[in-house]
Amino acid sequence: MSWNFSTDPEFEAKLAWMRDFVKEEVYPLETLPLDYKQFREIIKPLQDQVREQGLWAAHLGPDHGGQGYGQVKLGLMHEILGASELAPPVFGVHAPDTGNSELIAIGGTEEQKERYMEPLLANEIWSAYSMTEQGTGSDPTQFTTSAVLDGDEWVVNGTKFCVGNADRSDIHILMCVTDPDADRHSRASMLIIPTDVPGIETREIALMSDPEGKGVLHTHCEVIYTDVRVPKDALLGERGKGFELAQKRLGPGRIHHCMRWIGVSRRAFDMLCERAVSKSVHGGLLSDKQMIQQWVADSIAAIESMRLLTLNAAWKIDQVGASNARQEIAMIKYAGAPAMHDVLDRAIQIHGALGFSGDMPLEHMYRWARASRLYDGPDEVHKVAVAKRILRGYEPHDLPSEHVPTRRAAALEKYAEQLERLGVLHVA
Repeated sequence: MSWNFSTDPEFEAKLAWMRDFVKEEVYPLETLPLDYKQFREIIKPLQDQVREQGLWAAHLGPDHGGQGYGQVKLGLMHEILGASELAPPVFGVHAPDTGNSELIAIGGTEEQKERYMEPLLANEIWSAYSMTEQGTGSDPTQFTTSAVLDGDEWVVNGTKFCVGNADRSDIHILMCVTDPDADRHSRASMLIIPTDVPGIETREIALMSDPEGKGVLHTHCEVIYTDVRVPKDALLGERGKGFELAQKRLGPGRIHHCMRWIGVSRRAFDMLCERAVSKSVHGGLLSDKQMIQQWVADSIAAIESMRLLTLNAAWKIDQVGASNARQEIAMIKYAGAPAMHDVLDRAIQIHGALGFSGDMPLEHMYRWARASRLYDGPDEVHKVAVAKRILRGYEPHDLPSEHVPTRRAAALEKYAEQLERLGVLHVA
């Protein structure tokens, strides 16, 4: 899709339908005390409506039951879905199932696609992505969870941390060390682990955004694998290609994250502005106060800047692939998270005690937003990667290349004949 600051009318009509649908059908669900099983049941009629609109599982191609949309169109969709954390599963694009179905589509065998991907897309099973380990920081080459081939079976041992929906899922896609003596980026592979095999133990973890560990969409767990045995054909993709496969999942996924953050920010911005024109203090509306006006101006500039930066990254993926858009993908990750935080913070501040309370969605949005600087790689790692990539394009100079005296001497020599004809004095 060529993106020129406009959207084709047919797709814009779909986006308009999505905006109304999410606001009218999904927002009300946020106020209901549903557990995850009740939520999955209550959204089934909504999912049918999404399917009727041809918007279900839009992240995959038509041959896998999706729509074949490029990253720009997907980004515009996720901007709308991001306004409510309950919206993505209604459209079949919720984490981690979205990324996991993409992994199976990319690296899976035909049997794996039939057994796991198709039920994932049909919303018949749920999955977890088991990757993070305590103590390894942002360096996955330090993973210790291992899988050893014993005859026709892999034997898995190790511990993973903060695995989303590990205790609610039917399968785990596990990143583990299968070749410890190989190159550091060729040591790991991915395995598909059904959760009904013996040897899997989970411990629920409370999060800043979910202190009770009862989230309607996600729980997070520490997962202990003890002599877990799965068949040899549980290998997803090629042996030793786990990191390469992971990057194919994480790159486009960051587009979706960042566009959802824009949806969060825009919803918070709307609350900020509504409050500004509704309440008075010291004899005038909040909207008349210069401090509030600055908040409004700074917030909208941050949102629009982030939106264009993210859509540019999406456009580049569509044009040249994710592997050639690494710098753009990394930039949106560390630029988007603090922008979202600042908009949410201002929205809470203008509401005072109300914004801090559970009577507004802002406090939950704020707590959940803090994770954005951590998942899919901490901001600091992406900043370092971008800086290194940029600096590789520069060469060292004893004197700066813009050193004026040196440039003047070169210019005098270059234009000496013309300067002499013009009678221009040589100035040292």
